[in-house]
Amino acid sequence: MNLSERLNRAAGKLPAVELGEAAGRLVRVTGLTLEVVGCRLVIGQRCLVDTKGGAPVLAEVVGFDRDTAFLMPYRAVSGLYSGAGVRPLDDEFKLPVGPALLGRVLDGLMQPLDELPPPIGELIPLHGTHLNPLKRKPIREPLDVGVRALNALLTPGKGQRFGLFAGAGVGKSVLLGMMTRYTRAQVVVVGLIGERGREVREFLEEALGEEGMKRAVVIAAPADQSPLLRLRAAEVCHRLAEHYRDQGLDVLLLMDSFTRYAQAQRELALAIGEPPATRGYPPSVFAALTRLAERAGNGEGAGSLSAVYTVLAEGDDQQDPVADAARAILDGHVVLSRELAEAGHYPAIDVGASISRVMPQVTSPEHQQLALRLKRLLARYQQVSELLPLGGYQPGQDMELDEAVRRYPRLAAFLQQGMLEAASLDESLQALAEALA
Repeated sequence: MNLSERLNRAAGKLPAVELGEAAGRLVRVTGLTLEVVGCRLVIGQRCLVDTKGGAPVLAEVVGFDRDTAFLMPYRAVSGLYSGAGVRPLDDEFKLPVGPALLGRVLDGLMQPLDELPPPIGELIPLHGTHLNPLKRKPIREPLDVGVRALNALLTPGKGQRFGLFAGAGVGKSVLLGMMTRYTRAQVVVVGLIGERGREVREFLEEALGEEGMKRAVVIAAPADQSPLLRLRAAEVCHRLAEHYRDQGLDVLLLMDSFTRYAQAQRELALAIGEPPATRGYPPSVFAALTRLAERAGNGEGAGSLSAVYTVLAEGDDQQDPVADAARAILDGHVVLSRELAEAGHYPAIDVGASISRVMPQVTSPEHQQLALRLKRLLARYQQVSELLPLGGYQPGQDMELDEAVRRYPRLAAFLQQGMLEAASLDESLQALAEALA
C-alpha cells in the first residue's frame, strides 16, 4: 500500500484498514518540532503521527539527539497528544514527471493546487545523482530571455545561474513573468517559495499569462506553509528541471525566492537546536544554498538548465548575508534599482551594478564592445545627472561627457520595455547598435 492510499484510508476516503502497530511514540512538541522516542529513524524518513479523532499527520525526520528523533510536519496540525503513535514509512518520496506536468500548478508534495487530477507519469526520486564537475557541458551558447536590457548588456548563457537582486515592489515579479513568456527555452519551471498567498494567483494570471503557462510547471509553497514544505518545494522544482534537462531540453528555472528558501532553512535549523551565527542565520543555511544552486547548470547531455533566483535585499541592503552569499555562489547578478522604479523606468535594471560572468563566453567581441560603450556612457551621464536641472553643467569641456548627455534619452528608451513587449536576442543587438549609431 503506497502513502497516498494510507493517508486516504486514514482520512476516511477509503474503507478503514489496520495500519499496523506504532513503532514509536510522541513525547514532546516544541515549537515546530515533534520529539519521538521508541524507534530508530533515519534523517529524511517520513512518518505518520496519530492524532485524536482525525487523520494521521505526515511528518519528516529532520534531526535527532541520542535516542530522541526530531520530526517536523509538512502542514499545520491539531489533535496531537502525548504518547501518540508514530509509524515509520518505508516508501521513498518520488515525483511523477512527463509532458503532462506542463501547465500544472502543484505544491511541494506534488499535490494539485489547480483542482485538476493528480499528475501521472514516470516516477523519479527526489534526489538525483551527483554530477562530476569535469563532465558538465561548458556554457557556450547565449540564452534568449526576451528582455532587451538583459539580452544586449547582460547576456545570459545556457546553463548559467544568476540572481535577481531587488527590494520589495520594484518589479521583480513582472520581470520574471516577461522572461517566462518570451524566453526561447523549451520548458520553464517556476518555484514560488515563501511568497504571499495572494501573489501566487496574481503571478499566474498577470505575470505568467496563458501563453507562459503552456510550457511551464509551477510549484508553489506560500509563506503560511511549514518551513519543511517550503524547502521540499524548492527541491522539487530543481529535480523537475534536472529531469527535463536530462531529456535533452533547454530548461529555464525561475525560483522566487532564494531568500525565502534560506529563511525556511533557518527556521528548521533553529528549531532543532543549531546555534545562530551571521545575523541569525545558522551555518547550515549557507551550505544548503550552495547545494541547491549547484543542482542547476548544464549536465553531461545535450540539454541545458539555466536558473534565475530572486534575492530579496531587505531594505535594499545589498550587504544582507543571503545576498552576499548569493553573489559568490551564482554566475552573475542583476540588480533592480528602487530609484529607477520610482522614476517609472521599467524594467528597473541598474546596468552598472549588474554583471553576467559568462557573457564573454557567449557573445562576439563586437557585441561586448557595444555593451561596454553603452555602460560607459551611462556611467558618465550619472556623474552630472544632478547638475543638469540646476544648470550647473557646461558642455564643451569633455567630449565623452557631452556625448553621454546628448545620447541619454535614446539610451534610456533602449533600456525600457513594456511587459507585453518581446525583444529577441537579434532584435536586442540591432536596437543596441542603433542606440549608439
